[in-house]
Amino acid sequence: MGKKPFSPAYVLGVGLTKFVKPRGKIDYTELGFEAGIKALLDAQINYDDVDQGVACYCYGDSTCGQRVFYQFGMTQIPIYNVNNNCSTGSTGLHMARQAVSHGAADCVMVVGFEKMFPGSLQSFFKDRTNPTGTTAEMMKETRGVTNAPGAAQMFGNAGREYMERYGAEAKDFAEIARINHAHSAKNPYSQFQDVYSLDQILSAPTVHDPLTKLQCCPTSDGGASAIIVSEAFLAARPHLRSQAIVIAGQCLATDAPSLFNRSAISLMGFDMSQHAAKTALAEAGVSPRGVKVCELHDCFSANEMITLDALGLCEPGKAHEMVRNGDITYGGRCVVNPSGGLISKGHPLGATGIAQCAELVWQLRGWATNRLVTGATVALQHNLGLGGAVVCTVYKRADGQSNDDISTASDVGYNPAVEARGFTAAQADRVRSRRSRSAWALGDTEKKVEARF
Repeated sequence: MGKKPFSPAYVLGVGLTKFVKPRGKIDYTELGFEAGIKALLDAQINYDDVDQGVACYCYGDSTCGQRVFYQFGMTQIPIYNVNNNCSTGSTGLHMARQAVSHGAADCVMVVGFEKMFPGSLQSFFKDRTNPTGTTAEMMKETRGVTNAPGAAQMFGNAGREYMERYGAEAKDFAEIARINHAHSAKNPYSQFQDVYSLDQILSAPTVHDPLTKLQCCPTSDGGASAIIVSEAFLAARPHLRSQAIVIAGQCLATDAPSLFNRSAISLMGFDMSQHAAKTALAEAGVSPRGVKVCELHDCFSANEMITLDALGLCEPGKAHEMVRNGDITYGGRCVVNPSGGLISKGHPLGATGIAQCAELVWQLRGWATNRLVTGATVALQHNLGLGGAVVCTVYKRADGQSNDDISTASDVGYNPAVEARGFTAAQADRVRSRRSRSAWALGDTEKKVEARF
């Protein structure tokens, strides 16, 4: 474990695009620009205030990050391009927090974007060793291989093992998906907003038992952004403290040798998730029992099941009982994925972790009024990538208050937590660099984005 931060870091602004089916109609430059402008507007700062930029994406050529960030300004700051599989977005948040907490920057802008291909995830480099090849070989040796998409097999096998060990049933996994789809109906950014019955989810086409199609996340196009700032930066802007959310605990972890202990659950990063959660919660001084709202990586319902266990939100082996008791939704012990999660909100890889952050920021601010988890004082985020890396983050309000009866005070004239609207040309002009911008770098991106509004 690395050294503890010596200075707090805060999420000051967030921005999201709608998550949509990948049809090749929206380019990554537009996704990154829209999300970034929204985050700058939310933070009420100008791009000239930004010391460093972190670009998060998995599918794209080198320096796509510069192509996106140059649209805000060409201020010659460091810009990092990050790829850490499905945990890419939260890895960018971790980098930003490290820079701010250790005094390397006062304001870091993180932008995640993904322009994906329809269908299941594929490997593009066939002439070299696949980074998850050892994982696939272990699955083949222990559980065999079917014609189903590889990720669905891996996570589905983890679900099967949870059933074998602890007595979970197929309907428990379907119930997880039912709840996430129900939650997403109130998230204006979700790719899917349809509500399904338990029978509809169980009767959907089987992908890999116990997983049906409605228990699997889709591929998505989308963008998300967050502004991470230091205590000194926030102290200079005291009027913004009520909207600032402190990163109270965080851990980026990778796999232990137990990854290959022949358990299908371990093979999906259970141990690194458990380690990251314990570390982040301990740093924040929070017990899992104190968490009322959580965004976790439900790429498949089976992963939500095992992750409830890994995060300590239930007793070991009791995640299915937590589901049956209604303890992962409103009225229960902890509302999990109020955004709809990856299953229904969508999963544009580079944006996912930052979108989770945005949802939890809106929850703690009290802005998510149509889906608010009332009384929440802390929030837990879990974002997983096979290969592997996981980031767990604990958030708290900077002013120490709960989220009850907090009036929205968005600077854009509407509440972005409950309305997926855009911005005007004047608003974009206000937050783009004043001293170092390029019309050539921006091109027609702004016009394309505004046309969608």
